Amino acid sequence: MNLDFQKAGGLVTAVVQDHADGRVLMVAYMNEEAFRRTVETGFATFYSRSRQKLWMKGESSGHRLAVRRISADCDLDAVLLEVEPQQPGVCHEGYRSCFFRTLEGGDWRVSETRVYDPDAVYGGRS
Repeated sequence: MNLDFQKAGGLVTAVVQDHADGRVLMVAYMNEEAFRRTVETGFATFYSRSRQKLWMKGESSGHRLAVRRISADCDLDAVLLEVEPQQPGVCHEGYRSCFFRTLEGGDWRVSETRVYDPDAVYGGRS
């Protein structure tokens, strides 16, 4: 587990992909502790740069990510987590993926429908 956490100030980029169909679901960051917990528990844990703390994906929503495979890039400073989502949506805005907007004619447009109601899951604090 010799990832290069020092290159980006103690963090590695984590690309999260659906194990079943390859869809990119989200991008997050991991410090050494988040990576260790992910490996130990089998559920994706990340480091929140804004809150300056660890968070297991789904700890408040129940939308956990069961890790099926972990790969590292050639420089060992980014990881790819192939996951099995435990609920229909990964994005805190209610979409399957955090990549639900597409650039059309110079404007960002929502290109998917919501798969869950974020207000019902997060109580209006999404």
